[in-house]
Formats: sequence, C-alpha cells, structure tokens
Amino acid sequence: MTTLAKHTRTAPLKSGAPAPRGGFRRLGDLKIALFFIAPAMIGFIFFYVVPTIRGVYLSFTEYNILGDPEWVGMDNYTAIAKDPLFWNSLAVTGQYVFLNIVLQTALALGLALLMYQVAKSTLIRGALLLPYLMSNVIAALLWFWMLDYQIGVVNQFIEWAGLPRVAFFGSEEWAIPTQALINTWRHMGYTALLIFAGLQAIPGHVYEVAKLDGASPFQTFSKITIPLLRPVLVMVLVVTVIGSFQVFDSVAVTTQGGPVNATRVIQYYIYQRAFTESDFGYGSAIAVILFLILALVAFIQMKFLKGNESDLD
Repeated sequence: MTTLAKHTRTAPLKSGAPAPRGGFRRLGDLKIALFFIAPAMIGFIFFYVVPTIRGVYLSFTEYNILGDPEWVGMDNYTAIAKDPLFWNSLAVTGQYVFLNIVLQTALALGLALLMYQVAKSTLIRGALLLPYLMSNVIAALLWFWMLDYQIGVVNQFIEWAGLPRVAFFGSEEWAIPTQALINTWRHMGYTALLIFAGLQAIPGHVYEVAKLDGASPFQTFSKITIPLLRPVLVMVLVVTVIGSFQVFDSVAVTTQGGPVNATRVIQYYIYQRAFTESDFGYGSAIAVILFLILALVAFIQMKFLKGNESDLD
C-alpha cells in the first residue's frame, strides 16, 4: 500500500515547466464579461453618473442656458430654505406619497392573495399588468376625460345616483387624492405580481402545520404570511416610495400644479424652476435635496424594517 502511494503521489513541478492555465482562463472570462457589460456601463456613466455630477455642480451655481455657470456657493440652498413654494411642494408630495403607498400596497396585497388562492389563470394575472404597460401620459389623459366635471362618465354616474358632481381635478381637496388613485390604478397590478412572487416562495408545509395547529385564517395571515413576506414587502415599499416621490407625468398633463398649488409636487416644481424659469442652478439644488431625501428614506426603510433578513432562514 505504501509503495503504491509513493508511485501515485504527484511529482512537484520542475523549474521551467509551464504554469497552470487557470489564471489565463479566468483572465479570458473577465475580458469576455467586460465586453458584454461595456455597453450598459457606458450608458450608465454617460446618462446617469455624468449628469448626476454635473447636476450637483450646477446646484452651487447660478446658471441659465444662455450663459456660463456662475459659482454662488450655498446661496441656492439658503434660498430654498426660505422658499414657501418649496416647502409647499414637499408637503404636497408627502401627502401624495402617503395616499399612494397606503392604497397601492393594500390593494396589491389583496390582489396577490386572490391570485394565490383563487385566480390560477395566467390570463387573469397577465391582465393585471395591462394598466402598467400603458404610458403614464395616456393613463393620465384617460382618467382626466373620465373624471371631467362636465362630460366625464364618472360624474355622470354620480349625478345619476342623485349626488352632486365632483371637481376631481379642480378642487383643492380632491386633486391630490385623485392623482394618487390614478397612479395606484396604474401600478397596483405590477406591485401585486411582485408580492405574488413572494407568496410562491413561502413553503406550503408551513401553512399545513398552521392548519393542523388550528390557526385561523387571520392568524395564518398575520403570524405567517406577513412575516415571511417582509423582504418582498420592504422591497415593494422602497420602490413605491421612490417612484411616488418622482411623480410628474400625471400632474403635468392634467393639473399643471393647480388648483392653487394643490398638486405642485416637488418634481413639477423642479421642472418649473429649471425649464420654465430657466433657473437651472436653483432647480438642480432642489433635485439634490430630493436625492438626499430619497436616500435617507430608503436607508431608514431597509434598516428598521430589516428588508435584508428573512424568517425563512
């Protein structure tokens, strides 16, 4: 046995012998990977990184498109702190985000549970994505006509029911809730599919054990489904909050910030200051503040909701 082991033992490499080719093979794989990644990286750098850096620089300048940027330091940020329209736009955006998050998450969770337990048809699941596949502008115009005070079909039904017509877009009380309902309708199908994918990842035996233990449907939902869905729900909340803060299209094609600044969300205010008033430095400063707000909100959500942890482990 000892003799066989001696004969089969691998001999050490002699000096001058060729080195293993694993390193060259890995280097070749890296070159191939970089070749395929390069187009996306080039696009990311030129369309995201460079504009972001330039936007941060412009936020410290006074700049319109007809002249060169003039360095003003923190003047734009000081002016923003005293700008009532900025604080109004931030408050309006916060109201919209709250309504949109609550409505969209609740409805999407209900739809996901229905798809998981009742609707097994792929056609039905695909139909839920149809509003999401529609352009933001088309969706906003569709609801703008349907909710019109004079000729809108919704107000005609309201009047037929014996109730007074509602100025959905012309009333300060209804303008932001209406915008939230439009965007909830458009995005809740996509959000529901994300939650539905999370439901499918929950092992079936967990529900079987709960049923054997006599757990009620509410106990199963609150003690099993929600905790095991936490990573997916946190991801949905982060994406939805970021998207809600960036609402622009539906406001731009329906109310243009009115009535009386009731729908002047922060993205629309950035657009007005930068492109309508040609104050790109001031608009860039607001955009930087919005970026910091979104980064802070996302960090808080991931930190305190523990989105990177799962009870399935």
